[in-house]
Amino acid sequence: MWVVEQELSFRAEQPNNWPTCSHCGKRLRSKGMRPRQMETLLGQVSWSRRVGRCPEGCKETQIAPLDQALEIEPCQQTSWELVQMGCLLAVFLPFETVRIILHQLTGVEISAKTIWNWVQSMGKRAMAKLETEINQLSLGNPPTPETMTQAIAKMPLVIGADGVMIPMRPHPGKPDGKTQWREVKVAILSRLGQGVTRKGKEFFRLHQRRLVAVLGDIDALRPRLMLEALRQQWQSAPQLVWISDGGKGFWNLYHQCFSATAIAILDFYHAAQNLWKAASAAYDGRTTKANQWFKYLRHQLRHGLEAQVIAKLAETIQLRGLSSDVLRTLTNVHNYLFTHQSHINYQRYKELGLPLGSGMVESACKWLIQQRFKGVGMRWSEPGFNHLLHLRLAWVNGRFDDLFSPVFSASPKP
Repeated sequence: MWVVEQELSFRAEQPNNWPTCSHCGKRLRSKGMRPRQMETLLGQVSWSRRVGRCPEGCKETQIAPLDQALEIEPCQQTSWELVQMGCLLAVFLPFETVRIILHQLTGVEISAKTIWNWVQSMGKRAMAKLETEINQLSLGNPPTPETMTQAIAKMPLVIGADGVMIPMRPHPGKPDGKTQWREVKVAILSRLGQGVTRKGKEFFRLHQRRLVAVLGDIDALRPRLMLEALRQQWQSAPQLVWISDGGKGFWNLYHQCFSATAIAILDFYHAAQNLWKAASAAYDGRTTKANQWFKYLRHQLRHGLEAQVIAKLAETIQLRGLSSDVLRTLTNVHNYLFTHQSHINYQRYKELGLPLGSGMVESACKWLIQQRFKGVGMRWSEPGFNHLLHLRLAWVNGRFDDLFSPVFSASPKP
């Protein structure tokens, strides 16, 4: 800290080439040395620098050349590096824990409330930046595609979507009231590669992973997903794959945006879960016969005999003596698989080297949402959740550092 203060003092003593006043055209003059103080990763740094003003007293002409050289904005009380460090820790940890760790790492004492304020401020920046990009897209100005190696560009692009519930406060700013659960829509876009274990077993490896999320409906997710898909050059991908469970909203999104070119896969494990519902209903619970029937149909479904599975369900529905509840369950499962008949050819997907399940998006939901927002006793206001969510998205998508450029907007205050 002493070295920094000495260097700042040295720079402050250097002569300045004062500009002219934008109002009257006269050259600005020095008004002497003025003190400056800022909280940094090194602690509280203090120095003095020259401040100049128009000799005619024109308004809004005061400048501090050293502040401009250091990219320090007017009234900024905290260095960008300290704010960035605090926000980065808050992406992973509760605010009080961030306060403790930040103090241990740097010796700087910052309150949890200050860190919370930083997150709100920087989260607003991230949201504003995203809204600007979405508006530009609606005007026909697509985003700049992300760079990727030729090897990654030749890989299939897989898109998956799912939803996850989060606990929200019923009244903003107040801890009382019954918890309200709301759904966050999450989508993942990733190039799909393959690796081999030491034992020679192949596994999927995700490259250029990007996440999209919104506390809202499918209509709110759609422009965000399309924006990211354009960044990931989905139209030039050698193969486009859509994976999701049976949620109608997600499949409507697929039909609206990607059905013309994408291979669509209904999550196999979700389809198998529905088959178990049918078996359990047809054979009255967890009996040996129900298990045998379920395993037989699941095996057929997995190995390219989905038409026979649907036919077997249709045949079972025609049996006499079925109760109304059993008939309703069997009919729902039959209609569900029949609707997705073109999305359940799992034998073909396996031959193409594609995943059969939506595990990658379920994993994204766990990391992005559950690990940070569903801790013991946590409940969120909508603004508080959105601000932190967008910082987490910025980090996982490799755009976190871009938010902390002083060019983007005004400096947050502690």
